[in-house]
Amino acid sequence: MSTYLLVHGAWHSGQCWERVIPLLASAGHRVFAPSLTGHGDKAHLLGPDVGLDTHVDDIVGLIVEADLTEVILVGHSYAGLVISSVANQVPARIGELVYLDAMVPEHGESAADVQPATRALIDRAVRSESGWRVPPLPEMPPPAGLFGVTDPADVAWLRSMLSDQSVRCLRQPVRLDAPAVDAIPRTHIHCVVGVPEGIVRRPVPAVQPNGTPSQVWELRAGHDCMITAPADLAGLLLKLA
Repeated sequence: MSTYLLVHGAWHSGQCWERVIPLLASAGHRVFAPSLTGHGDKAHLLGPDVGLDTHVDDIVGLIVEADLTEVILVGHSYAGLVISSVANQVPARIGELVYLDAMVPEHGESAADVQPATRALIDRAVRSESGWRVPPLPEMPPPAGLFGVTDPADVAWLRSMLSDQSVRCLRQPVRLDAPAVDAIPRTHIHCVVGVPEGIVRRPVPAVQPNGTPSQVWELRAGHDCMITAPADLAGLLLKLA
């Protein structure tokens, strides 16, 4: 039995994994998919002080409290930053890092460094009435849709779980300076359908920090593949069990 910890991206909640969880669980694995502070069942906790560090603490706290080890830690989109800093804090408890169409940072980088398009979101939030709220991205024409979701019923379901993000999440830097982190295997899953204009994906180096060849898989799905292609995504994740 493996342990999967699925971390949602910006604006989403743990509910977005609803179609993937049973596929992993039915194969005999434990699955955790919490909502980060300010989202889902914790939406009422959103405020200007919620940042990347808050979300890192959410996940580290869950891992330690549940005494999880050999965790397959999956970070979607913005959560690539979250899982990186989590691994930095508790490297001995992480068995694999999975960057699911995610930001892949270096030590000291923020979302704005990894994904330059984020800077415009930060600027708009700072100039807004609140000074800190970053609303979800708007729906675009297919195939980009709403985070890669184009089916009207799925778009409506996705909208029901989206909420604002604090700009602090996009500004705080990742900590990735613990030497033990380099030993953790990494897998990268790239969603290749409907990538919006202006979104930059960093090339994955041929060799992982642990010295082994990099593992990069492509998924013919939009960004929110857990909604539009749950069986395909689960199939890839189960290869890591």
